[in-house]
Order: sequence, then structure tokens, then C-alpha cells
Amino acid sequence: MKTKSKFRKKDLAGWLVMVPSLILFAFYIWQPLIENIRLSLYTAKRYELVEFVGLDNYVRAVNSPDFMAAFSNTFEYIFWSLLIGFLVPIIVGILISETVHFKGLFRVGVYFPNIMPSLATVWIWSFFFTPGDTGVLNILLGKLGIEPLMWLTDPDMTIPLIIVSMTWKSAGATALIYMANISSINADLYEAATIDGAGIWQRTRYITLPSVFGLAKTLLILQVISVFQILQEPMVMTNGGPNNASISIMMLMYRYAFRDFNFPVAAAISVMICLVLVLLSGLYMKLTAAKDE
Repeated sequence: MKTKSKFRKKDLAGWLVMVPSLILFAFYIWQPLIENIRLSLYTAKRYELVEFVGLDNYVRAVNSPDFMAAFSNTFEYIFWSLLIGFLVPIIVGILISETVHFKGLFRVGVYFPNIMPSLATVWIWSFFFTPGDTGVLNILLGKLGIEPLMWLTDPDMTIPLIIVSMTWKSAGATALIYMANISSINADLYEAATIDGAGIWQRTRYITLPSVFGLAKTLLILQVISVFQILQEPMVMTNGGPNNASISIMMLMYRYAFRDFNFPVAAAISVMICLVLVLLSGLYMKLTAAKDE
């Protein structure tokens, strides 16, 4: 009975500590989410609900000519972000961890882009990839005798270039996380491997990569969730163009809400985004759990 009583007191103390966070979570997360779902089931005059229409807003959103382009582009963003943005921080983290001299300087250097305002970063890359003779990159290529390229006005290059700018902005901070994880690996393992004649590739393959695998799994799903909600980069750099080649699902939602003031359809799209992210997260967790077992 004493053990049970102590457990209850300890459990109550834990809940009391959690109560403020739970209240804030309910107020800032669950309440807006429930209201958003409710809004998606009605017609509205601005923010005022008018008539219950069921799933009509969802049907209207899916039947929009821009929906499939935005939906497929969003998954293309995810593909390129995993191909470019997911591997770069791992490579940078491993290379800096393997360096002997000026390691602190390299850490500051790779983290520096992360301290810049996001909007400023997007504007810098917009000028860098400007097509024609006035673009910074085309000016540099012109010095080498290369003709100006279209860059962001080329539908095949737009999404990869946007991902390059995002990677430049955020890869350094993620690389520091990997470096912190690598620094916690037992140094005796590296010393033993070096004595046995293992080079950087062998040490990376058999010691470093298995050690960062758990962290990489977590960062991967966080990156997918983040990129699925990409908005300001395509909006500022291309405004979704050319010909909807870079429009994202979040940008489509923004257009419905703040250009057309059709908040119910925008709410319906946001609910679909939430459902897709929940499904992707659940699928990923199931696959990784099966692999761990």
C-alpha cells in the first residue's frame, strides 16, 4: 500500500509539472486544429461560418487545376531535399569531424548561413540565379565564355535550385548535430581502427555511419515534414512558376486563403496536408521499427 501511495504521489507530481505545457499545447495546437477542421466543412464569409457543406470544400480543392501540380511538386521537393539536403550535412559533419586543424573555424563557417534571416537568404539566391545577363551566376559563367542559362525560368531546374538554396541555409546547423553525435563515439574505436590500418572510408563505413544511423532516422522524418510545408522559397524566388512548375501545396493553400479569401477551401487543403504527414510519419516509423527488430 505504501508503494502504491508513493507511486500515486510521484505520478501526480509529474502530471502537475506537465499541466502548463498541456494547457499551452491544447490552446495553440489542438484548438486551432479542431477549428480548422470545422471551418473546412462549412462555407464562410471571411471567418464567419455560413452553411454546412460536408466534404464539398475538399472536392473543390482536389478538382482545382493547380492541385495535382502542387501535390506532385511537393513530393518532388521532398525527393530533391533527400537527394541533396539530407546527404550534405552528413558528409560535412563527417569531414569536419575527421579534420585535425581549424576544426572550430570550419564549424563557424558551415553554421554562418543559418544565422542569416530566411527571407534575406531567399532574396540573395534569387539574384544569384536571375536569368539573362544580369544574374550573378550568369555573369560569372560569362567570364568563362559560357552562354547565360535560364536557371529559375527553366521548369526542369527550378525545384532542384530552390532545394540548393535551402540546403545552403540549413545544412550547417544539421551538420553540427551530426558532429555532436560523432564526438560522443568512443575514441578507442577510432584509435583501434587506425592502428589496424583503416582509412577514413573504413572508419566512416564501420564506425561513424552505424553510430549516427538512429539520429539520421529522426532527422529524416523531420526533414520530410519540414519540406512538405515549403512556402516562402518558391513564393519569393519564382512565385510558383514558371507555369506552376514550382508551386507547392502550402503555396496553393496560401493563395486560397490570402489571395482569393476562400478560407474553407484553404482549411480543407491544410487538413489534407496534416493527414498526409501523419500517414508518412506512421509509415516511416513502422518501416524503421521493423528494421530495428
